[in-house]
Amino acid sequence: MSGFDQNRQSALAHQLKLEALRIGFNACGIAEAKRLDEEADRLETWLANGQHASMGYMNRNFEKRVDPTKLVPGAKRVVTVLYSYWQGIQHTDGAAKISRYAWGDDYHQVMKERLYELYAWLEHEVKTLSGRVFVDSAPVMDKVWAQRSGLGWIAKNTNLINPHMGSWFFIGTMIIDVPLACDPPATYDHCGSCTRCIDACPTDAIYQPYAVDANRCISYWTIEHRGEVFPDEITSNQENWIFGCDICQDVCPWNKFSSKTNEAGFFPREGVHDTTLEEWEELDLEDFRKRFKGSAVKRAKYEGFMRNVRAAKHSQDPENKEPSSVE
Repeated sequence: MSGFDQNRQSALAHQLKLEALRIGFNACGIAEAKRLDEEADRLETWLANGQHASMGYMNRNFEKRVDPTKLVPGAKRVVTVLYSYWQGIQHTDGAAKISRYAWGDDYHQVMKERLYELYAWLEHEVKTLSGRVFVDSAPVMDKVWAQRSGLGWIAKNTNLINPHMGSWFFIGTMIIDVPLACDPPATYDHCGSCTRCIDACPTDAIYQPYAVDANRCISYWTIEHRGEVFPDEITSNQENWIFGCDICQDVCPWNKFSSKTNEAGFFPREGVHDTTLEEWEELDLEDFRKRFKGSAVKRAKYEGFMRNVRAAKHSQDPENKEPSSVE
């Protein structure tokens, strides 16, 4: 692409980051689009060990997942943005727990609208632009690209941590054919000797530092799993979680730096953080659809959500040793 000397690349990268902040994103970084060789080896081992559980889509499009130039032909840069969803409030004592990321509107839609706006701005600036935007909906290793863009390190709980924001944020990605100036990767790791996330995980899903086994993860079982029963070792340690799990983030000391979101779409809907299991037990299909219209919670579907509620109730009953199931 002609007309992109180093000065132009640097100036445009700077302008892009300012525009990202104007749109509402909290951070923006840029990395060279190239194959992730080291991460490809780790991903292959993780898949071979079956630690993706029933998430078969993780096995598909392997090369596209580890090489953005296969996903977007002609790609030169991967642009990553972070968007805080920290609401600044906690679950009400005694309430059933829905993961904080699902308290508001579906982040896929909110983030994509903002990313399309950023993409349109860049297209206006460079006149000819080819690329795609992604929000957790395609084979993109977004946390790795965020680290490659200097936006933080991948922690022992496998979440990305930004030293100024903690980890309560969504990650969005633009893969483009414009040669913008790149940021140095984050080569630091500030987890140190801390093992709070590992120690706090009730099901030992973080089976070693920097590795998570989905087969043991409450988030997997309450969101991705489509079967009717949970293993008893999951149910007995569910701790009131009925959609997702935030335990490893709740205990992370870096989240003391979390900044409250300004995105109204991420503000909590009525009842998501203060409804008891007994109240959720009375939820019918029509009310589920109304409450969670345009929400990430719909991914579990009504039957899965109610299965989760029953499993959480089971976890509170020490006398009941059988796995809970959908009636």
